[in-house]
Amino acid sequence: MLIRVLGAAAGGGFPQWNCNCANCHAVRHGSPHFKPRTQSSIAVSADGLRWILCNASPDLHRQIDAHPALQPHHDIRQTPIVGVILVDGQIDHATGLLLLRENPLPLEVWTTDAVREDLTTGLPFLNVLTHYCGVQWQRINTDGVPLTVPALPGIRITAIPVDGKPGPYSPHRQNPILGDNIALSFTDEQSNRSVLYAPGLGAITPAMRQALRTADCVMVDGTFWTNDEMITQKVSTKRAREIGHLPQSGEGGMIEVLSELPKATRRILIHINNTNPILNEASLERAQLNRESIEVAYDGMEIQV
Repeated sequence: MLIRVLGAAAGGGFPQWNCNCANCHAVRHGSPHFKPRTQSSIAVSADGLRWILCNASPDLHRQIDAHPALQPHHDIRQTPIVGVILVDGQIDHATGLLLLRENPLPLEVWTTDAVREDLTTGLPFLNVLTHYCGVQWQRINTDGVPLTVPALPGIRITAIPVDGKPGPYSPHRQNPILGDNIALSFTDEQSNRSVLYAPGLGAITPAMRQALRTADCVMVDGTFWTNDEMITQKVSTKRAREIGHLPQSGEGGMIEVLSELPKATRRILIHINNTNPILNEASLERAQLNRESIEVAYDGMEIQV
């Protein structure tokens, strides 16, 4: 199983188009301690020829340009991208669906029922695609029963419900339901090794704690360093936990959660907000992660299991 990080940033990317925080200013002016990042998405393959996207970001066209494996290799119109799995219906994870509207076949899209409702009502991307390539929708169940995707032979996928809020356009915004947000566990049936992808985590449930402990590699929510990060930097009045993200630092934070995992577990933070000090490779916060053997995802990162 091969995984490529297409985008490691949170919504808005890094730098964010309208932000002049210290991080965005530094990366725009070429500081050697900062790397630009596009919005969060990964691609998974069993054979290196066919790829499933996990989330389709607004930066998808740039991500395809940066990854030759995702580009057409034969015929005038062709793509090795054979489907999309969404962990939620957020704009930064679903807008890229529209960039795939010229797919030669109906686009295979895997979501929960809750996300399908979001993407056919408040944010009707799936409806729009019916006027172009069409959609072959596939249900993701949240009952713990693994699913298989034909393009990923030998890989078992399990959806794990996570705490978090759906988008503000969702009918469930104020009353979240099961399936609004999920994590994905990918298990190679031959090696029995697994990767957990959870770019949004509002809390660590017993099921999520178990999934974290049994994975060989975890790619988890790295959005914010502190709960009040956006408030102290004067870019928002919202706290991390209010919008469904567990901060890295502090009691019960992601660093503490990851410290409980087996030593052999590879730990990677993904979906990193532009305000997060860990984007500065020379920062004290980044040094702390290094001491904890926690990696920070970047565009182009490869994971082989």
